[in-house]
Amino acid sequence: MGDVMTEHTNKTGITETAVTATTTPTADSTPEAARLAFRDGLVRPTCGIAKGYAQANLMILPKDLAFDFLLFAQRNPKPCPLLEVMEAGETEPATCPGADIRTDVPLYRVWEHGELVAEVPDITEYWRDDLVTFVIGCSFTFEFPLMEAGVPVRHITAGRNVPMYDTSIACRPAGAFHSNMVVSMRGIPSTQVSDAVRISGYYPSVHGAPVCVGDPAAIGVTDLMHPDYGDAPILEDGDVPVFWACGVTPQAAAMASKPPFAITHAPGHMLITSKRDLDYMV
Repeated sequence: MGDVMTEHTNKTGITETAVTATTTPTADSTPEAARLAFRDGLVRPTCGIAKGYAQANLMILPKDLAFDFLLFAQRNPKPCPLLEVMEAGETEPATCPGADIRTDVPLYRVWEHGELVAEVPDITEYWRDDLVTFVIGCSFTFEFPLMEAGVPVRHITAGRNVPMYDTSIACRPAGAFHSNMVVSMRGIPSTQVSDAVRISGYYPSVHGAPVCVGDPAAIGVTDLMHPDYGDAPILEDGDVPVFWACGVTPQAAAMASKPPFAITHAPGHMLITSKRDLDYMV
């Protein structure tokens, strides 16, 4: 297939492997084709794939913790906008009929007591009948609408993952869960910031409008060029850093709250749903 593999070590010390193949899904791929490629073992970030379709974050927890996390998500709809809550043990999401939640995301993370113990492309061996899956909106969903309006999304153009940062913004705690918010950042030309705010604001189910425009220090981000997750940002002359609430926040909650067991997606490696992005536009 002509696969090219690259590795880097993330902030937790886990070595991430990205695979780029000649058959890598593109903006023109269907969600079904993209999910099949991931089921077959392709590992790569999902930004820029399946134009017109919503992408989603995952949080998978034992049933005895599911209500606490549901309450956490309801209290923090900006970083954790729920698209779907699956029944315990269910593996086929209603948001993507025919999919398998255990295999159709390019990369998963497995957590035990707040520690990252594995990063794998398939969680079949970790699956349990008591696991409840939360499907959470993702800002990748409104990136194509931004580009269609002429607003550049520089990490897509460069073939990179979006940069993501831990912040000082406290989420409202609920039951066993607490954390600060995680944000994603896109450098937006100063003349187009209002367009980016307006367009993303049409999609409240996938994080909506930004939580901060401008000064990173205002939300506790001290080193813009070294994100906590994803790839280094691309900022051109005249760009303003714009920050959106991010669905990696549940992973921050896993690290802070230390549940005995949890599974998430790896940052930037999303579930591509069969729902149109227009389904979440208001």
